[in-house]
Amino acid sequence: MSDVRISQRAQAVAPFYAMEFGKQAAALEAQGHHVVKLNLGEPDFGAPPAVRNAMREAMDGRPMPYTAALGLPALRQVIAGFYDNQHGVEVDPARVVVTAGASAALVLATAALVDPGDEVLIADPSYPCNRQIVESFGARVSLVPTTAETRFQLDASSVRSSWTDRTRGVMIATPSNPTGTSVPAGELAEICDLARERDAWRIVDEIYLNLSDHDARGRPPRSALSCDPDAVVINSFSKYFGMTGWRLGWCVVPEALVPAMERLAQNYFLCASAPAQHAALECFTAESLAVCEARRIEFAERRALVLDGLARIGLPVPVPPDGAFYVYFDVDHTGLTSWQFCQRALQEAHVTLTPGRDFGVHTAESHVRLSYAASADELREGITRLEKFLARLP
Repeated sequence: MSDVRISQRAQAVAPFYAMEFGKQAAALEAQGHHVVKLNLGEPDFGAPPAVRNAMREAMDGRPMPYTAALGLPALRQVIAGFYDNQHGVEVDPARVVVTAGASAALVLATAALVDPGDEVLIADPSYPCNRQIVESFGARVSLVPTTAETRFQLDASSVRSSWTDRTRGVMIATPSNPTGTSVPAGELAEICDLARERDAWRIVDEIYLNLSDHDARGRPPRSALSCDPDAVVINSFSKYFGMTGWRLGWCVVPEALVPAMERLAQNYFLCASAPAQHAALECFTAESLAVCEARRIEFAERRALVLDGLARIGLPVPVPPDGAFYVYFDVDHTGLTSWQFCQRALQEAHVTLTPGRDFGVHTAESHVRLSYAASADELREGITRLEKFLARLP
């Protein structure tokens, strides 16, 4: 098959380096080494017990046909109720689209909104797959440099100054991967208002929203839908519910977009996994939500462990995270680029991290992402190994 012609699209897609470092870690493990894996945002908890039990029941041999392309009506209903109960936002279940993971939701939303030649504003740093999806549909991604002063997030000022005649939309992730930081509610509202006034769409990735810190009164953070009912909001069962490999997500879209999303879903995916959808109904019971809330609190404890540990060993975190289970620390003072730091940390300390080049250009060489989705014991071991590694540097 040496004469197979690879598309320009496929050739242009960069590797996801977090996964590439995972391959190197697997090779070390095959040699008998214990590798502390702090490179992937994969909670170590797994799905809540009631969800696992529901999956076992669903797989008892009964027929499991395709669901509707937009998802099980009962699941769309409980997802809508989740927004009301958790965020105080009324959502019509007809606007909920159940997808094969948040990635599929992003593919469908992008396919529905993007034409070749459009320009889309995305923060730098940001999750790499989002911009790869946008570019696959022929749009041009304008990476907007961010700083610690803006929490490594877009703000209204940077969006306004980056806007051009070709800008057709803004993609925001709050909380963000790789920084774990969120956009303040007032700033998010201002960005959405700015884009709406210019007839541009807004996609807001909220897959980490329910892992975010609660306010002083114990209230969870607000969804973007509370300030912008016509935004396309992406969410997932992977992070808060611990169901990464189940590949199940959803999005909430404006009513006018539903028919297009349905046609695209029918043609691209048919539907999300039927057994996963049936089991996911159990995510929204009081029992499962209590389990997930206890895990959210444990993630906050892990965050404190990591922030204290990194400060102690001299790896500064410019902006502490308040949502997603990542810290974005600065290695500029070590004399190593982020890529060199990650390569050497893996080979010499057997700790897997992710270099900044995965997430953009502006901080690509100076910052490294650490995921604290691993257990507290693994996090302590990883920091101990990094401390010894740093001590050996010139």
